[in-house]
Amino acid sequence: MKYFILSILLLFSVKTYSQITGTVTDAVTHEAIAGVIIIGADNQSQTNSKGKFSLPASASGVINFSMIGYTAKLVTITLGKPLNVTLETSTVDLQPVVVTASREGQSRKSAPIAISQINATQIKDTKATALYQLLNKVSGVYMVDLGNEQHTMAIRQPITYNALYLYMEDGLPIRPTGIFNHNSLYEINMQGVKDIEVVKGPASSLYGSNSIGGAINFITQSPPSGYSGNIAVQGDSYHYRRIDADGGFTSGNFGLYAGGYVTHQKDSWQDYSDFDKYSANLKTTYQFNARTKLTTAATYNYLNTQTPGSLDSAHFYNRSYGANQRFTYRKVNAFRASSRLEHNWNEKNNTFFTLFFRDNSTAQLPSYFISDVRVAGVYQSSNGQVNDQKFQSYGLLTQHRADFNFLHSRLIVGAYLDDSPSSYYAQYLNIQKDVANNYYTGFTNTGTYIDDYKIGLFNTAAYTQFEIHPIEPLRIVAGLRYDHVHYNFTNGLPASNTKYKQQETNNFNIVAPKLGLTYNLATNTCFYANYSVGFQPPETGDLYSSRQLPPLKQATFNNYEAGGWLSAWDKKLYFELSLYDMEGHNEIISQLLPDNTTQNQNAGQTRHQGIEYALTYAPVKSLSFRFSGTNAKHTYLQYSEVSNGVVKVYNGNRMNNAPAFIANSELTYKPLFIPGLRASAEWQHINQYYTDAANTKTYSGYNIYNLRFGYNFNSIIKGAGIWLNILNATNQLYATTVTHSQYGDTYNAAPPRIYTLGISYSFSKY
Repeated sequence: MKYFILSILLLFSVKTYSQITGTVTDAVTHEAIAGVIIIGADNQSQTNSKGKFSLPASASGVINFSMIGYTAKLVTITLGKPLNVTLETSTVDLQPVVVTASREGQSRKSAPIAISQINATQIKDTKATALYQLLNKVSGVYMVDLGNEQHTMAIRQPITYNALYLYMEDGLPIRPTGIFNHNSLYEINMQGVKDIEVVKGPASSLYGSNSIGGAINFITQSPPSGYSGNIAVQGDSYHYRRIDADGGFTSGNFGLYAGGYVTHQKDSWQDYSDFDKYSANLKTTYQFNARTKLTTAATYNYLNTQTPGSLDSAHFYNRSYGANQRFTYRKVNAFRASSRLEHNWNEKNNTFFTLFFRDNSTAQLPSYFISDVRVAGVYQSSNGQVNDQKFQSYGLLTQHRADFNFLHSRLIVGAYLDDSPSSYYAQYLNIQKDVANNYYTGFTNTGTYIDDYKIGLFNTAAYTQFEIHPIEPLRIVAGLRYDHVHYNFTNGLPASNTKYKQQETNNFNIVAPKLGLTYNLATNTCFYANYSVGFQPPETGDLYSSRQLPPLKQATFNNYEAGGWLSAWDKKLYFELSLYDMEGHNEIISQLLPDNTTQNQNAGQTRHQGIEYALTYAPVKSLSFRFSGTNAKHTYLQYSEVSNGVVKVYNGNRMNNAPAFIANSELTYKPLFIPGLRASAEWQHINQYYTDAANTKTYSGYNIYNLRFGYNFNSIIKGAGIWLNILNATNQLYATTVTHSQYGDTYNAAPPRIYTLGISYSFSKY
């Protein structure tokens, strides 16, 4: 009898330990990772949407956890104890998972576009105080620092303030078509960003106009598995102070994440550059069942900054960073909210609906609109303006994806609606000036309106993308998007005070095709090519501003691109390469006026050619090297300006503010004998470029070096960390932009050497 009972107990014991269960999460964000492959001694499993798995157990042994984009991990089996496994993003990987190519997660190697990803580990290690410190690591990208999170961009374009880029958060444009702001990335909460994906060129048929130079998609944090939290405090040697905090949990089917930061700066290295920023975002998820999920998100950003303006040559080269006035400013309130319902009908069909809302106000007294009136070169007076632009958006994005057995094909269809009523006013200022000292002492608001209008902006779009996989190595993608952009302008100025009608409408019909392919030459080598068309309708501010003299046409771009990537030496080396040739017709560019302000005009034809390349090499686990570079040529094919009644033709000239070579390189060391320690050295290079369309004036460019150190005290205080960043370590004098006018050059000065020290504490449980 006792042997019978013992046999029953043994069977029960085997049954109890016949399953190994657990959860797999991201080591940095603590989010559950779906699709991880788990391989045991004789069995294989995969994590579900909550990162959970089960696997029949062996008496002993190890389990291998692997996922593209992550470093594989071996874990020893502990019978009867759930496994909580964390995976770290890979330093070198042939095919990280990206979402921007199709609005769904897919392998990088299946997307026939130039797309780069900055992952959570890079974001965590960089400890950036502004987004340019992250984005400039990407080949072909030069995000220009204008101070206090203000910026402009150069991706497959010269340094420009025009609407040639599409900025998104979780696949939704953060601003509507027609109301671009070159500064608008200060409307991003850096603390809440998990990954950043950069698509270079107009290669996506899913996202619409303005992504001429490229599209940048900020993918926000999702609720962690279990619960986790982080808090960090940092400051620099020039009185920049910042507090970051975030955290969240998942309980049953409900998950919540909240994060944000508060920044204050006073009496910095540059005169009149104080600023405050408050930034926060919230995301909730609810899993109705295994196939249906609701995600709701909200983001708020407030920025209040002084704007010192640029420097003349004498002040710049003497390192005299004083402002020539003390009254210009920029105040931004930006709120966005969205709700996405996603349903997987089966393994081959997926649908989502997203409702979104935006509420935005940008009020400013801009330094770049302060101008001097001269007659025959003799100073007469100065003027400027105060303005405010507001808009609200109500929109819908929906998409359906279907997979078919025929040629392993995939069809994506979608629709986009964006109703964004907006208003804008600008009032005329009399500016008082101390001419002898070249200093603006104050201003008087005359109460006279320069502009005062409202616009009903309505954008409707439909898109489709069809992909076939006729043979194993070949994948072909064709896409088409149609946009109808409608402006309904209502003038608030009396007919006697304006050149515009009291009421008018403008319509732009945009068709954007794309055709691309990828071909796997070998297991770790892939080639891609694509042809795409990009469109840029004129901005509302260009169409209806009283300052805009010539009427603007819609710009079009034809883009031809080819490239590839390879992985070698057991994935210790990764190399990618892209070549592009983009021709612009009626490209909208900035023209400098005699009063040193700018307006836009169409260039008849331009050409942008370049090669982008990135090399990552990790010879051993503790050491990695990255080099990112681009060589480019930006040319006026048909362009002329009228200056003092004289027509100046610049056909064949290089476009101004267009560096021919940009590079960023970084060496990172994480010694295995001191777990938690990291050190990195970064080099940023901007080559010489012309500062005028006549190609008579140049800026020499610059080289700067950044050092970053960090240590996690897990062996002493689990979750505690400290870091030190030294930006511009050699204290190089340089400018991020240089503008040439008939009165001389002006410089946007970059910071001298800055030391940033921070401490952090994090916790998590699954």
